[in-house]
Amino acid sequence: MAILGGTGEARALAAELHARPGIRVVSTLAGRVRAPRLPAGEVRIGGFGGPDGLAGWLRAERVTAMVDATHPFAERISASAAEAARRAGVPIVVLRRPGWTPGPGDDWRFADDLAHAARLIPPNARVFLTTGRQGLAAFAAVEHAAFLIRCVDPPDPPLPPDAEVILARGPYTEAGELALLRAHKIGVLVTKDSGGAATVAKLSAARTLGLPVIVVRRPPAPDLPTVATVAAALSWLDSAAG
Repeated sequence: MAILGGTGEARALAAELHARPGIRVVSTLAGRVRAPRLPAGEVRIGGFGGPDGLAGWLRAERVTAMVDATHPFAERISASAAEAARRAGVPIVVLRRPGWTPGPGDDWRFADDLAHAARLIPPNARVFLTTGRQGLAAFAAVEHAAFLIRCVDPPDPPLPPDAEVILARGPYTEAGELALLRAHKIGVLVTKDSGGAATVAKLSAARTLGLPVIVVRRPPAPDLPTVATVAAALSWLDSAAG
């Protein structure tokens, strides 16, 4: 059984499967994070070179089912996985945590992609940019704002002209996020709609301070069976095995 991982849900699923007698589970990680949190069971780190490479690996490893539990914004990996599963004849399910939804007191402005988010940044804003180190080039030409960029690993250039980078990994607390936003006099938060509890505290902090939030919408989901929880993924796998 194979898990395309890199998320908390992927690690939780791997732990559940690894605890079952007689089940071999291999988690594959893209290798984009220098020191990833490793799941239980076997782990493979690195790309496959596209659908052909992944399909060949699925056949060679005699994988009987695959779970795409990658990040909701890893659309290229998901597309490659879907095609590889089709070519190899391996059943596949997508495990995607639900996205965030605005509540009372939230001031969210939605963007279709990172470039759109960059265009929505108001003049002279102090921006807390939390979209990850991939794709920061979309903000490199924004000269009318100052950026506080938070990433797990150091980002590659280009970056915005006025940018400070802090390295941190969630989960975060609302108290910590409030302190960070106040200390840096942040006026706008920019985030992807990643969903999940690990990084949701920044949204609560923004609500408390009355800050606008620019939210990048998720890319289209793969046209595959999709579940939202680890329990549902386990049920699907049990059905596939039966």
